[in-house]
Amino acid sequence: MCMSYTIPQGKELRIAISGKSGCGNTTVSTLLSQQLGVTLINFTFRQLAAEKGLTLAQVIENAKTDDSYDIAVDTRQVELARKESCVLGSRLAIWMLKEADLKVYLFASDETRAKRILNREGGDLEEIKRFTAMRDSEDSRRYQKLYSINNNEYNFVDMVIDTSLYNPEQIVTLILDELKKRSLIVEA
Repeated sequence: MCMSYTIPQGKELRIAISGKSGCGNTTVSTLLSQQLGVTLINFTFRQLAAEKGLTLAQVIENAKTDDSYDIAVDTRQVELARKESCVLGSRLAIWMLKEADLKVYLFASDETRAKRILNREGGDLEEIKRFTAMRDSEDSRRYQKLYSINNNEYNFVDMVIDTSLYNPEQIVTLILDELKKRSLIVEA
């Protein structure tokens, strides 16, 4: 049976969820936003690629030399998140949305992440591992250059969850339990 939750009257709730590709950010953010009945904000390079008629690989390659790609995605996400209660799921959410009521970092082993990406997108596992390692490295380089953010340092967050230990629904339950403990949500 699914519990129903609400945000206390007169309050707003902003949850920031981050992690590298294949850690479950989008899945967990989507499920959590549905459970809470709040807006999901998950504008990423993938959506930007679709808007521009490019592949994800092309956007990543272009972003190596053109900061406008990162700035467009990051600025849009934060602007949207500041308008209403939401779950912001993105690589940089926990760093960019400083006022988030709860900051969650999701992680998983490189192998687990590659297998999830394979299940989501198909392809060759070894090629996915290479591409993901390149993407991680490139993301880290850009975040450091643009924002002085080391995306491997997340000791300031409220929760760190190894997503290889739980399914998405269990992760959402862990987050909901933390939100209840902090009186950020109540049972409806």
